[in-house]
Amino acid sequence: MPTPLTELALGLEAERLTRERDFFRQLLELGGREEIEPFLEEALSMVVALSGARRGYIEVQDEPGRSDQASTFSLAHGYYDAEVDGVRAAFSRGVIAEAIATGRTILTDSALSDPRFQKRDSVVRNRTEAVLCAPIGVSPPMGVIYLQDREKAGSFSTEDCGLVETFARHLAAFADRLLLKRRRRDAADPTWRARASLRAEGVIGRSPALAHVLEQLALVAPKEVTVLLTGASGTGKTQLARVIHENSPRRAGRFVDLNCATFVESLVESELFGAVRGAHSTATRGMPGKISAANRGTLFLDEVGELPLAVQAKLLQFLQDRVYYPLGSDKPERADVRIIAATNVDLRAAVAQRRFREDLLYRLDVMPVHVPPLSARREDILDIAEHFCQRACARHGLPPLRLSVGAARAVELAEWPGNVRELENKVEAAVIRAGEGATQVELRHFFPETRPASSGDGGSAGREIHGSFQEETRRFQKQLVQRALNDTDWNVSEAAERLDLSRAHLYNLIAAFGLKRG
Repeated sequence: MPTPLTELALGLEAERLTRERDFFRQLLELGGREEIEPFLEEALSMVVALSGARRGYIEVQDEPGRSDQASTFSLAHGYYDAEVDGVRAAFSRGVIAEAIATGRTILTDSALSDPRFQKRDSVVRNRTEAVLCAPIGVSPPMGVIYLQDREKAGSFSTEDCGLVETFARHLAAFADRLLLKRRRRDAADPTWRARASLRAEGVIGRSPALAHVLEQLALVAPKEVTVLLTGASGTGKTQLARVIHENSPRRAGRFVDLNCATFVESLVESELFGAVRGAHSTATRGMPGKISAANRGTLFLDEVGELPLAVQAKLLQFLQDRVYYPLGSDKPERADVRIIAATNVDLRAAVAQRRFREDLLYRLDVMPVHVPPLSARREDILDIAEHFCQRACARHGLPPLRLSVGAARAVELAEWPGNVRELENKVEAAVIRAGEGATQVELRHFFPETRPASSGDGGSAGREIHGSFQEETRRFQKQLVQRALNDTDWNVSEAAERLDLSRAHLYNLIAAFGLKRG
């Protein structure tokens, strides 16, 4: 018959086994997380609860030794915000520095009394008592679990220490998997980080150039600051202005756009500021302007460099005090409007030519964002073309079509001086040419045959140009590649060297043009 002492021992053993079972069950659930941030949040909550710690801090670095924000992920529990900076500083000195340097767990009843740490500034400043600090990973550690003080009186036990060490060992494997996943995702889609904090579903692309633009938009969108979008025509500046508006505190208000180049000089002022009845020949009644319409919202001024100088002066006054006068009125109006402007011309050159006010430029150019041309983000061309293809099919009631391999390669390699706008128009025309009976959009739908060259050698010299810029450019490229291949007896490496191209690019051109050895 078991004695009371035996029953107590059995009860303690059963409690220990239950605790270990729950611990490993939680570890398995933790290992199923797919993102590093929620993973660390759950991990810290779990280890704090298991150890009975009052405060906890966890940090992992994607590349140990680097300290930049992009590669470091950390979380604190039980600390005031001001105290967290002190804990982070301890990576270079104090208990955490010791654990990282030695790769061993630090367990002490009181860091203030421990000869190893009692003279460290961070220990003295934080009055650090009971500490359990375990490195995450080895050679070198990728991070650390730092636990300070207990909810109950006393220090951390050796059992706590063993449990945290086991936890840190499993944590290293889980964290390494999540960080590797993030690295691969970032490499495949550099825009991912910016998109995580920005609503930009309609902005298609994954190029580094686009990622840079989206990062700038994520920075300026929540701020009440004037933004100037610069870049060539057709690059999508209007769409990006909408992204800024939709990610700003004004998203509940209206987004109003005005293309300053579409109105004659006598009408652009009333279009912008409004006009009272009889102010000009077309003002048969009072006309509210775009500024009034955009009250509590955003006004987008496209082609702002085309504004007449007199209107520029009134716009400058509005930017300074948010007060304006409708045309023909002496009564001031007030409006709460955020201004986003865009231009495809060099405004500084326009200032030098006295076509644009310098003081207005300074008011608009608070946060400039340059929108790159399509030639600077070639990685995005195919994705954008496929997006426009699906949209054109839906618009014209056609079954969903995709671009053929030849068409896709040709689109990627073609020059698009009109940028996204030109590509959209070209894709829509190709979809219409393909029609209902097609299963995919072919190369011939994008670049239909035009009149052949008149010269006997197939060159372009001495003949009339009958095709579009794209068609003529494509024909010239095809002839150039064909001639280089023929001259080198189809030695692709030698032909690529003559053309100053990579072999991979030349192979793509051969496939896109459908060239075959004669």
